Amino acid sequence: MLTLSSAQLDQLLVTWLFPLVRILGFVMAAPLFSSRAVPARTRLALGIVVTFAIVNAMPPASAVIQPGTWVGLGILIQQAVIGIAMGFTMRVMFAVVNIAGDLIGLQMGLSFATFFDPNTSAQTAVIGELLGLLSSLTFLALNGHLLMIDVLAHSFLLAPIGASVVTGKVWAIVAQLGTVIFASGVMIALPVIATLLITNIALAVLTRTAPQLNLFSLGFPITSTIGYLILIAMLGSLAPALQSVYDQGFQIMALLIKAFGGH
Repeated sequence: MLTLSSAQLDQLLVTWLFPLVRILGFVMAAPLFSSRAVPARTRLALGIVVTFAIVNAMPPASAVIQPGTWVGLGILIQQAVIGIAMGFTMRVMFAVVNIAGDLIGLQMGLSFATFFDPNTSAQTAVIGELLGLLSSLTFLALNGHLLMIDVLAHSFLLAPIGASVVTGKVWAIVAQLGTVIFASGVMIALPVIATLLITNIALAVLTRTAPQLNLFSLGFPITSTIGYLILIAMLGSLAPALQSVYDQGFQIMALLIKAFGGH
């Protein structure tokens, strides 16, 4: 008959439960994995499979941890925070494309054209939804989903269980994401914004020189057509721009993991 002592049971829980909580937190917050198109059971199964894959390569806990104590409960919550923070970092990088799409749609006069996004349960601009789909396909083509799992595995080396800390530096890095999301979104949408600004100035001059022209009937089709043409011209350089955004997201994620590890 197989018997386990309390110390052995605690060791098993520390070995498997804490990594599973961090990995499930990451899966529930990371882009693509957290999509509502992916069933919850599939995400749970993915977290368990990834845990089995990397738990043997993890360093041993820095101290003896008893899961049934307040210290163990605190570490359990800490692992969930680490996983969610890592997944949230990459999710913010995907929000960059949505912001760029909203800005482009606003300049093209398509801000009223919205689409119900089942992933966010909210109304999303059509241009933003289109760029979001292109962003997801580009991320998959670059094997970004595999890179996220690789970073997740290395997080146990940089921020071991029991040695991780949540300091002010962690929150400073999370706050830094706010500047990244808006700056990167504007940079992606800048070609369309600049072109349509010149177009609107030209239409304003045309209206002043020929007041009999109906600007409202001419302006919308002109700005929409020019906006679509610039979007088509941007498609060739969109992938390198998205790759730069993803690289920046992985760099911020690495800084976040090092901050959790006290580096």
